[in-house]
Amino acid sequence: MQKYSLAIHGGAGTILRAEMTPEKERAYETALLAAIQEGESVLKSGGSALNAVEAAVVLMENSELFNAGKGSVFTHDGVNEMDAAIMCGETLQAGAVAMVQGVKNPILLARRVLEASEHVFLCGSGATQFAREQGLEEALPDYFFSEFRYQQLLEARAWGRVQLDHSKKYSTVGAVACDRQGNIAAATSTGGLTNKKYGRIGDSPIIGAGTYANNRTCAVSCTGYGEYFIRGVIAYDVSCLMEYKGLSLQEAAEFVIHEKQLALGGDGGLIAVDAKGNIALPFNSAGMYRAWVKAGEEPGVGIYR
Repeated sequence: MQKYSLAIHGGAGTILRAEMTPEKERAYETALLAAIQEGESVLKSGGSALNAVEAAVVLMENSELFNAGKGSVFTHDGVNEMDAAIMCGETLQAGAVAMVQGVKNPILLARRVLEASEHVFLCGSGATQFAREQGLEEALPDYFFSEFRYQQLLEARAWGRVQLDHSKKYSTVGAVACDRQGNIAAATSTGGLTNKKYGRIGDSPIIGAGTYANNRTCAVSCTGYGEYFIRGVIAYDVSCLMEYKGLSLQEAAEFVIHEKQLALGGDGGLIAVDAKGNIALPFNSAGMYRAWVKAGEEPGVGIYR
């Protein structure tokens, strides 16, 4: 039985030490540490990678600090529309949801799509109906409201633009894990873009773009400007470079983020693990909220480059 590994992210972007108060920095570090410990507790007890990534993401969805679940940003119409995906590297089963409203933890809904439906991707009112049929916890709009996010919406409306997050942060959350059995999994959840219109969907719930897992190669969760990650099929691209070119996890992840993604004009980052427990955390932006742990080691937490 091999050792486990786990990595999480809470978004990437223009995250500068000069713009971060000590109190806010501690809050992010504390939230990241709590999430990595939540996921590790599953792996430490012999649990599956799929359960571990779900547990870590749920904790981040429950925090106002991250643009997912409770902390989701507002659309142009002043509502919270959330996307999420989860994938099992052992079976290649996946579940994804988009444009979900009123579901407390979209990642739990994505997991139910994986396990309890014949489909991979549900969206909008259909996804919400499925959540109710599955008995998932719902939440009123007040649960998702935060003054900070609302002010972001007013600012974006005033400037007539769609924006990612305060100071150009891509605050998607995600987790990737390798369990003691050598199986891997990935999960990603987001509230999308502030002031987004027309039912816009980013890369997070799209299998192969923002989320992917395959025991033969790697598990990946991305954070960045979704349109570029969709065009580059970024998560699957890392897997392809490993499977068809023989690159290592680190080589493939760095090439995709530092060369292919930059050439497209996108920035952000990703987290990835392989079935041997290796971890890669590349990003080409100023910072990326992240944490990681391997069996027998203390967790690491990082924010800046």
